[in-house]
Amino acid sequence: MSRDDAYETWKGLAQKELKGQDPDSLTWHTLEGIAVKPLYTRADTEGLTHLDSMPGVAPFTRGPRATMYAGRPWTIR
Repeated sequence: MSRDDAYETWKGLAQKELKGQDPDSLTWHTLEGIAVKPLYTRADTEGLTHLDSMPGVAPFTRGPRATMYAGRPWTIR
C-alpha cells in the first residue's frame, strides 16, 4: 500500500466515523493561531530546514540541551 493509498484509507475511515463529515473539520487552532491538523504526513514536513538540527544548536527549535524535557513536562519561565 502506498502512502497516498494509506492516507486515502485513513481519510475514508475517519469520514465514516464522523458520519460523513470531512476529517479536516477536526483541525483546531492554538491560542497563537496555529492550525493543528488531525493527521500529519511526510508532505507536511517538506521544506522544513530545521529537521536536521540538533538540540542545543541554532536555531534552537528543540530546546537548549540534548535531553531537554525528555523526562519532565515543559516549564514556564
